[in-house]
Amino acid sequence: MGTIGLARLDATGDGKARMSGFRIVLLAVSLAMLGLAPAAPASELIARDASNVSLQADAQGRALISFRSEGQSRQLLAWGAVDARAPNRTVPQVAFQLRYGGSIGPNTCRAYTGPPLPWLVKACSAGDGTHWALQAWQRMLPNYGVMPNAKQSAWELRLSHWRGPLPVLEIWSDWSYRRFHHLYGKLTYKGVGVFGFISTRFGVPLDTYGRNIYVDTFNSAYGTDWQRENSFLTHPPGGAFCYGFYPHGSHPVGAGKKYRATVIGPGVTPDVMWEGPAPGAYDPARDEAANTEQRRLLAGDTRCTIN
Repeated sequence: MGTIGLARLDATGDGKARMSGFRIVLLAVSLAMLGLAPAAPASELIARDASNVSLQADAQGRALISFRSEGQSRQLLAWGAVDARAPNRTVPQVAFQLRYGGSIGPNTCRAYTGPPLPWLVKACSAGDGTHWALQAWQRMLPNYGVMPNAKQSAWELRLSHWRGPLPVLEIWSDWSYRRFHHLYGKLTYKGVGVFGFISTRFGVPLDTYGRNIYVDTFNSAYGTDWQRENSFLTHPPGGAFCYGFYPHGSHPVGAGKKYRATVIGPGVTPDVMWEGPAPGAYDPARDEAANTEQRRLLAGDTRCTIN
């Protein structure tokens, strides 16, 4: 089994079916009329390959982020969102309001006192009792260990703002068809499943609630160190998901020595990550126990099958 941990957009939800190779490129925050950047449904994408990053926040829920990216030094003002809503068909997810330039009140950012975060660049605890964080990770790496181009290999700088608990990404491992490594789990926030209501047939979310799990494999047939395997949606009604490491066209099977998964947090909560060992050699007793657990976990989820 895998272990519980903290925390690409291209596959359908059935982890025991063949995965698609479609990708979607999410554009970086851009300047719009009146200096306002468009609202986003998740931890906010601020820049790619940013350097000289700094973070300030005041006691009125506003943050000022300074950074250098694409040869320019910039300052971005963010406000208007904290935490996340539970999935709702009629009410949009919370989102930041953004503007390049501007100022905030006295900086109340102090040493960060929240829970540990993966991919951390900067974090602080502000005077209003909330936390702000900037994380950076390579979200757009190609599937199946393919060599990325410059844009795909970029490190996305993402902003979050929350109080209280983080999203929880839980993953366990077993086998599919008695030989393929298989992952299954769920993404929840405050005990409620995280999922969207509409997506493309390739698994690209089309609302502000959908989330993709980005899975990496370590020391696999793709090469040494971490390589991107694939990504896939969380499912209604409970935020569950499943994925099998199967052959994909001319690509070798991506089974590795261990696995990790990263997901963009719901609303403007932080991105979270899980890491755990591969299941090892097939064990019938362990597999049956895992299948029993999956039947409980995936109750009501018609997108995963248990083999």
